[in-house]
Amino acid sequence: MNRKVLIYLLTTVLLSIAPFVGAQQPGKISRIGVLRGGSPPDPFVEAFRQGLRDLGYVEGKNILIEYRYAEGKSDRLPNLAAELIRIKSDVIVTADTPPIRAAKDATREIPIVMAVVADPVAAGLVASLARPGGNITGLSNLAPELDGKRLELLKEALPIVTRVAWVWDPGNPALVIRLKGMQSAAQALGLKLQALEVRNPKELESAFEAAIRERAGALLVPAVMVSSYQRQIVEFAEKRRLPLVYDTKEFVERAGGLMSYGPDFSDLWRHAATYVDKILKGAKPADLPVEQPKKFELVINLKAAQQIGVTIPPNVLVRADKVIR
Repeated sequence: MNRKVLIYLLTTVLLSIAPFVGAQQPGKISRIGVLRGGSPPDPFVEAFRQGLRDLGYVEGKNILIEYRYAEGKSDRLPNLAAELIRIKSDVIVTADTPPIRAAKDATREIPIVMAVVADPVAAGLVASLARPGGNITGLSNLAPELDGKRLELLKEALPIVTRVAWVWDPGNPALVIRLKGMQSAAQALGLKLQALEVRNPKELESAFEAAIRERAGALLVPAVMVSSYQRQIVEFAEKRRLPLVYDTKEFVERAGGLMSYGPDFSDLWRHAATYVDKILKGAKPADLPVEQPKKFELVINLKAAQQIGVTIPPNVLVRADKVIR
């Protein structure tokens, strides 16, 4: 009888500690692939990494992050996406239509999280925002009125400007859609919009020459173009004393633009980490709705205004969410 009791007690103890022993075993290290069209350093990817840390992920302990940058050469994106597939990424995180499309073309199985994209439905990346379907989900900065609002704010801040140049890539479907809205908004505001086509670094110089020739009074730059050509664009604007207007505040804060209006892209990238977290825990991208930003910020850089010799009217300054002095 004593032997039976002893065996029973030992079995009970072993069964009670089994879950804890299992929990102490090292778990799987998930591999996250990051595909970008621009070049490092990349403040948005840093925001994404912070989002992961906030959720308890530690690089080298329970996740590994593999980075692939196209450095402004969009023709490299398919090969870079294929590399992330070959190394068996558990999820791919990317932003902007060309990199997302490259990732989508490379795999139908590996989940893809969009950190920022203009119109994923119109670009054919997802079936709908509510039910994306397939292996793609994430966040969209879709807000058709944003470009018109930027032009309106620019006209109020710099009433002497009549011609505005917009740097864009015709190979980016999202920018093609935005161009139509920009043209309509500019016409309604009595502004002349000069679309500067830039498909690769070689076309930058001719685009700048066209802006000079047509006497553009300001330069609007989409975030996807800044990611690829930030240094060249900033140097050109400084040399010509051209006001730079961006989609998001990060470039005003770091690259010295005059103003920006739009969502906080760093916040979107941080939030992308929650999608990765859900997917790594078993959620399917097809069941995770694409989210849109609810807050838009106006940021004005008075240091940049002073450098190019312009004065921002008080009625515009008071509406700014942030003023850099």
